[in-house]
Amino acid sequence: MSMESIAWNQVYRQMHGPEEPRRVRGATARRILAFARPHRGRLIGFVLLSITSAALAVATPVLAGDVVNAIVEGDGERTVIRLALVIAGIAVLDAGFGLWSRWLSSRIGEGLILDLRTSVFDHVQKMPIAFFNRTRTGALVSRLNNDVIGAQRAFSTTLSGVVGNLVMLVLTLVVMIGISWQVTGLALVLLPVFVIPARRMGRRLAGIQREAADHNAAMGNQMTERFSAPGATLVKLFGRPAQESAEFASRARRVADIGVRTAMVQTTFVTALTLVSALAVAVVYGLGGTLALRGTLDAGDVVALSLLLVRLYAPLTALASARVDVMSALVSFERVFEILDLAPLITDRPDAGSVPAGPVAVEFDDVRFAYPSADKVSLASLEEVAVLDTRGGEEVLHGISLRAEPGQVVALVGSSGAGKSTIAQLVSRLYDVDAGAVRIGGVDVRDLTAVSIRATVGMVTQDGHLFHDSIRDNLLLARPEASEEDIWQALRRARLIDLVRALPDGLDTVVGERGYRLSGGERQRLTIARLLLKEPRVVILDEATASLDSTSEAAVQAALNEALAGRTALVIAHRLSTIRAADQILVVEDGRIVERGSHDDLLRTGGRYRELHDTQFAPQTATTTN
Repeated sequence: MSMESIAWNQVYRQMHGPEEPRRVRGATARRILAFARPHRGRLIGFVLLSITSAALAVATPVLAGDVVNAIVEGDGERTVIRLALVIAGIAVLDAGFGLWSRWLSSRIGEGLILDLRTSVFDHVQKMPIAFFNRTRTGALVSRLNNDVIGAQRAFSTTLSGVVGNLVMLVLTLVVMIGISWQVTGLALVLLPVFVIPARRMGRRLAGIQREAADHNAAMGNQMTERFSAPGATLVKLFGRPAQESAEFASRARRVADIGVRTAMVQTTFVTALTLVSALAVAVVYGLGGTLALRGTLDAGDVVALSLLLVRLYAPLTALASARVDVMSALVSFERVFEILDLAPLITDRPDAGSVPAGPVAVEFDDVRFAYPSADKVSLASLEEVAVLDTRGGEEVLHGISLRAEPGQVVALVGSSGAGKSTIAQLVSRLYDVDAGAVRIGGVDVRDLTAVSIRATVGMVTQDGHLFHDSIRDNLLLARPEASEEDIWQALRRARLIDLVRALPDGLDTVVGERGYRLSGGERQRLTIARLLLKEPRVVILDEATASLDSTSEAAVQAALNEALAGRTALVIAHRLSTIRAADQILVVEDGRIVERGSHDDLLRTGGRYRELHDTQFAPQTATTTN
């Protein structure tokens, strides 16, 4: 490695290290060792290879000096050839050890990435919906990508670097002092001229780099929001393309200016350090050459010292930044462990059972519930805020009691924010109640396995979310083992079969991000087809037709009638026309059930339901009268 390469590596580490390395807890180190334990055999081999490679790196300059001495002293061709063959053998061994070391490094690193990613992914899937409502998706994905890879470097790069550099430093110093302590001392005196500017200039470069990173992040956020279908539509509707372009260009221009500054600072810095290293080599040649002329040092020793100088400066410079490297890796581990330390609020009890067979009733027994506070479900770093929001924990459901008999349709109506969707989420056990009980088939949902609840309860929400995947894969999410015939049957019952057959790729048609390649009604009917394919015994419809036009609503309503037939159902409705035939209608206000009864009974009562009804239908009546 040349002195210039050493300088560039030093710059890179300083630029990309943590701004203020903080102390990492001992518990973190113990957990790291737990993750490393399955790879300990390869780790030991990796360290031994690093030590061997470091020893070989020091042996080559010494042999090169012996070659020069053999030539000067006229030891003969045989000696020179023998030394050359030894140097060649060392080169071959070093290459072989390098390949072997790289293989071990890759196996350790990729194995660790696999372990960390699967652990985090599996853990995140167990988190409550409140976690995803609060967390920024980009911040969470960064933990699975950037931080996991940063943690992996602790074993694949940092560990070998520290061990190898320590071995090389000790061996190089021993050999150099053995050849000439005077030259070695002078080389060490010049070292601060090399290392101190590297640390100071590195921090300056780090500040510039972070400024560029901030602007790049701002551009990334702008592109992510504006390039999504809703964002692009919003920009076009409000006629701001020119302003958006100017704002983006301004940020991009600042990044470009920073790039020029960075390039000049880096080049100046590396040039200065390269000059210092060249002067150090000149000092070695000057002092060593003088000593050689006086007969106190061999000519080959001067060559060996000049070559060993790189072996001395490289590990010393690297070890000067070792703390930054180690802290970067440990901080990455700690950020990953932060996710793993968030305890899921909902877990299966050891003795949890399954939902009883056959038609089931859904019952709420004096249920009280408050959404969990931020400190129970989130992290400030994942929300990208300095301090978590302290609000939360206020009760939103107050003594809710209801019962939907097997095969019965119970409708929930009321003002926005009254607690209707919260009731629906408790049936699916997306949250647990604080008091009372939610029962399916007479069994408290807390005594049932999550798998059993998911198999029993099916839900269609207002937004009808779909993945950026094919129609087939979006449907099979409900029942992966479903046959082709089952899929087409579900599409027929959802009034979508003609549409899908008319598509060029049929079931393999990709629906786009969140299903935006389909109309609102088509997207909603596809989610209903997914529900029909699942064949749940309990159906929850959360304002499934609220955002549709009259034509789409009629088609979706026909599909919903198929989905509800013979099933226990909770239907949350904004349009009262869709729930007139419900077996029971519950009016929810401020987290309480204030009225219950049939459509006709509630109209006769003249309470809150009558107010909601008159608000929706009075304008139509007035128009008809006129």
